[in-house]
Amino acid sequence: MNRREFGRAVAGTVVAAGTTLARPQTIQDGTASAPFDVSVMLWTVFRDLRFETRLEKVAAAGYRNVELVGEYEHWNDADFDRANAKRKQLGITFDCTAGLKRSLCNPADREALISEWRRTIPIMERLDCPAMIFLSGNIVPGMTMEAQQQSCVDGLKAAVALVEGKKINGRPVRLLLENIDPEENPKYFLTSVARGFDIVKGVEHPQVHFLYDFFHEQISEGNLIEKLEKNIQHVGLVHVADVPGRHEPGTGEINYENIFRKLGELKYKEIVAMEFLPTADVVSQLRAAREMALRAGTA
Repeated sequence: MNRREFGRAVAGTVVAAGTTLARPQTIQDGTASAPFDVSVMLWTVFRDLRFETRLEKVAAAGYRNVELVGEYEHWNDADFDRANAKRKQLGITFDCTAGLKRSLCNPADREALISEWRRTIPIMERLDCPAMIFLSGNIVPGMTMEAQQQSCVDGLKAAVALVEGKKINGRPVRLLLENIDPEENPKYFLTSVARGFDIVKGVEHPQVHFLYDFFHEQISEGNLIEKLEKNIQHVGLVHVADVPGRHEPGTGEINYENIFRKLGELKYKEIVAMEFLPTADVVSQLRAAREMALRAGTA
């Protein structure tokens, strides 16, 4: 299942029912260092290969962080052992994962969401993965937008209470709320980055941040850099893909050179995750995107 399919599956289920990595990366020649690190959202690349081989390919492109979307859902003990052995061999960290299928904006889904989250925390510990992406879910018919926004606040407060002060792999466990554009899912509640920041501010907890997905927000409302500047202290992760097509930076209308430069100027110290569908050789394009980000982001 890819990330887009996952988002749609979550939506169907819903209707039916801060710290940093301490090793910013340098570009290949070692002459520059951005304040942030880089990662790859694994669903976008090498989907026809074995999990361990996919990690090898990502490492060959120069990355030492990988983000998951519940690939471990049906793993047995041997699968976990192989995945952990390979990532440790390659020096890879699983910096974040997604995979929760329940809604934040629907209060009726709260108990199921918290139960699902409680079951997932030990898996994150097993993978040394310290962050989870939370989705709002679909708009709830008959509820005002304000009531659904408050439900997101309340749901995140309940979820973060389970990991209050908890660390995984030496880093505080973080909850990351993500926006999705209405073209991908016209029923999705949180299509606005501005509303997303309001929710995170409403939770007001150091372990709850916003996942600013530039691809989705460009489609939804645009004005990417101004919102980044005004809310940088609440940004815990950014996702990168160009519009249209969700391809690599430079193929569309988003000026990623400027965005990476702004992230550097703002001293953003979290992860920049590549979530694009490469149009040519995957390793080469992942490497090029990494080098663009780290070079432009060098303050």
